[in-house]
Amino acid sequence: MTNENFDVVIIGGGPGGYTAAARVASLGGKVALVEKEALGGTCLNQGCIPTKTLLKSTEVLETVRKAKEFGVEVDSPSISLEKLLSRKQAVIKRLNSGVEFLMKNSKVSIFKGVGKITGINKVTVSQDSEQKVLKTSKIIIATGSRPAVIPGLEPDGEKVINSDQALMLQGIPNNLLIIGGGAIGVEFASIYHKLGSKVTLVEAMDRILPFADEEVSNGLRQLMTREKISIHTNAKVAGVIRGEDGLVVNVDTPKGPQQFNVDQVLVAVGRRPNIENLGLEEIGVKVEKGKILVNSMMQTSVPNIYAIGDASGGILLAHVASSEGVVAAVNAMGGQKEMNYTVVPSCIYTSPELASVGLSEAQAKEQGIQVVVGKSQFVGSGKALAMAENKGLVKIICDSESGKLLGVHILGPQATSLISEGALAIKLGATAEDIAETIHAHPSLPETLMEAAEQVLGLLGSVHVK
Repeated sequence: MTNENFDVVIIGGGPGGYTAAARVASLGGKVALVEKEALGGTCLNQGCIPTKTLLKSTEVLETVRKAKEFGVEVDSPSISLEKLLSRKQAVIKRLNSGVEFLMKNSKVSIFKGVGKITGINKVTVSQDSEQKVLKTSKIIIATGSRPAVIPGLEPDGEKVINSDQALMLQGIPNNLLIIGGGAIGVEFASIYHKLGSKVTLVEAMDRILPFADEEVSNGLRQLMTREKISIHTNAKVAGVIRGEDGLVVNVDTPKGPQQFNVDQVLVAVGRRPNIENLGLEEIGVKVEKGKILVNSMMQTSVPNIYAIGDASGGILLAHVASSEGVVAAVNAMGGQKEMNYTVVPSCIYTSPELASVGLSEAQAKEQGIQVVVGKSQFVGSGKALAMAENKGLVKIICDSESGKLLGVHILGPQATSLISEGALAIKLGATAEDIAETIHAHPSLPETLMEAAEQVLGLLGSVHVK
């Protein structure tokens, strides 16, 4: 057993953990990063990056299928799962190397193994039969999450799979039923549909993506349905019968019980924080409903211990984990930084994409705010039409008195990039007039934000106060 001393020890090498490590190092701290698997966490290895890599492959496939519309003659495309997976792994490997280089360049000490807090100022790292004790002033927990499980539908990796297993693409099922209409469910619906599966999506809530503005989430549902993805909301899986040839899934829907014969079921009902076996109870770190309780400075109930990212069970997004990592790192090094969640973009990488930031129309009304809504359809965008991606809209929510932007919601091409303008505008307290009077390049997709702002001001079409 060996002992080493550090200013900060971080358990978990995902976006929150490695960002925190780099920030501690930049502030002059001696920092250790403990990770049992590959650096990059769920986002890089089983989440954001691999899904977006596969989505890009399916986007290319769809473009080739529609090549004649652009005046390009090509043979019918075929799919090589081996090459799809090879490209996905190459992207992951390259980003893994990038994170490793960042840690090495920042002089972060990396310890491979399972980390456990064995004292207020002590983390024990176990790997095989070896143990290392790291003594430290501060500890940051960044252990991430794993796919949630439905009792009775535990994944077997073959007929019932989770999101991690869905990325392995062992084969393309003829019929796939996805349980869960959140971000994970709809993205996999898009991937497998384009790869040739007949996809059925079952969501217990009254609409898919229930956290998004209702108009844009309903708009995405309409477009997915038009693509022959079958979507059932207000529906719950009542049981699954396993057979030699596949599965019979019984679903309770508003229209009554229905049966679906499928090859596979993908359970995509969210994620669960990884906080077991960390030694939290022994040292008095408070946990509630399976997540670590923290304050706005990311401190747990034990002042020198912080928790960030999915482990604290807040907004389960990689960019939120990174921001929380910065806050925790600064405070661990003696700062007084607080986390601000008012401007957090949310992105869904379907086709077309959906992205939101700030308040939805319903949320603004619930807060008693009188709002003005402006909309611009991509069907009127010259750039979108040239790209043959002119479905969807931009919707902005503004305070009717001050004109300040409260929310931006986009369904359409490159929405996940366009949302950054909305996020910056809300962060800076910009008004509809600020956006409308900013010269936007023509032709370009961001013009749609300008035109939505112009509608708020009554410069394009009708405007109404809600």
